Amino acid sequence: MEIRGWNSQYGWCYWTCSCRGLSCNIGMDAIEAHEQELIAYVYPKLQAIEGLTIYGSQDLAQRSGVVAFNLGDLHPHDLATALDYEGVAVRAGHHCAQPLLQYLDVPATARASFYIYNTKADCDKLVDALLKTKEFFNGTF
Repeated sequence: MEIRGWNSQYGWCYWTCSCRGLSCNIGMDAIEAHEQELIAYVYPKLQAIEGLTIYGSQDLAQRSGVVAFNLGDLHPHDLATALDYEGVAVRAGHHCAQPLLQYLDVPATARASFYIYNTKADCDKLVDALLKTKEFFNGTF
């Protein structure tokens, strides 16, 4: 690991400290439990949005804090831009999974990621922003 302008030993030092902080101060089990709580909260709300396609397992026990989705025929990059206008940050693109996306016959997906710093309010904001985006595009999916 190398941090530009620093010797790589400093990068390793900071990376190690971060890992220790997560493992010792918070605990990886607590992080996983928080992700699972957020996914259990937001997933049914996302499923209720007509025209929203969610990729991945429907079994919430098999999911992490990552949700890949598309909204109708709206390109994921346009969706990400619309969500950004609503103050919601998602990633859009291939997510290093081009063979899978080719298999699914989709050009790209949007991806929301939940972690220790996210709350149920963040989940609600995502759902509200998706609904506003759908309304803006007249829900014609």
